[in-house]
Amino acid sequence: MAEGVMKKFYGTDTYVQSAGCYNDLEIDGFAIAVCEEIGVELSRHRSRSFEEMSRFGDDLSSFDLIVALSQASQRKVLNLTTYYHLTVDYWPIMDPTPIGESREQKLNAYRQCRDQIIENLQRRFGPPILTR
Repeated sequence: MAEGVMKKFYGTDTYVQSAGCYNDLEIDGFAIAVCEEIGVELSRHRSRSFEEMSRFGDDLSSFDLIVALSQASQRKVLNLTTYYHLTVDYWPIMDPTPIGESREQKLNAYRQCRDQIIENLQRRFGPPILTR
C-alpha cells in the first residue's frame, strides 16, 4: 500500500520498493479496494519478503531510507544497521487484518491504515507533488 501511495504522490524519480518479513504473494483485496478509492492501482502488485528482494538483486544495504511499518520489520532492518549505514524510520501503522466483522467495518479499518500511511508520507516528504 505504501509503495503505491508514494509513487502516486511523489512520482517515480525515486526508487521505491516494498517488502516485509513475510511473503503473502497476493495483495489483500481490502487494501486494493481502499487504494482504488484514491486512484492507486494495487491489483497487479505482489508483496515480497526481504529475502526475496535480495534474491532479485535489491540489496537492502543499497537503500538510503527504509521505513518499517511493523515492529517485526523494524527489528529485521535494525539488525542490518550493524553492518550498513541505513536511515530507518519506524511508522507504527495499525494492522487492519483482524479488525471488523462486516465488509464495511473491514474497509473502514483498511482506510484508517491507508490514511495513517498518507499522514506519515506527508510528514516525512511534504505535500504530494503530483495531483493526477
